[in-house]
This record gives sequence, C-alpha cells and structure tokens, in this order.
Amino acid sequence: MLTVCDKKIAEKGASVGLSFYAFFANKNDNPALLMEAATWWIETHRLDHFEKAVKIKALVLNS
Repeated sequence: MLTVCDKKIAEKGASVGLSFYAFFANKNDNPALLMEAATWWIETHRLDHFEKAVKIKALVLNS
C-alpha cells in the first residue's frame, strides 16, 4: 500500500485521491485479500470511497 501511495503522490501530487481498488490489478485474483482491504477501508476506518493518498499512507504507517 505504501508503494502505491508513494507512486501516486509522486505522479499526481499530495492531493491525489485513491480508492482501495487502487491496490489491486483489474483482475480479482485474490478475493480474500480484496475483502480484507475492503474491511480495513470501510469497516475499520470508515473511509469514503476516495481518500487522499497521504491520509492512507499515514493510516498504514500508524497501524
């Protein structure tokens, strides 16, 4: 997650937003991991569909 956040921030700036889908390829080859990410995003942290990459990075670093 940190790598994706860093890449998007470098490409588009600190205000870039991400959804949890940004961390997965278009093909869902690991549904259990997708559900884990969705649970972390939606239930654990009550995040909106799109959140700032810098916010996601901080949440991951502080977890």
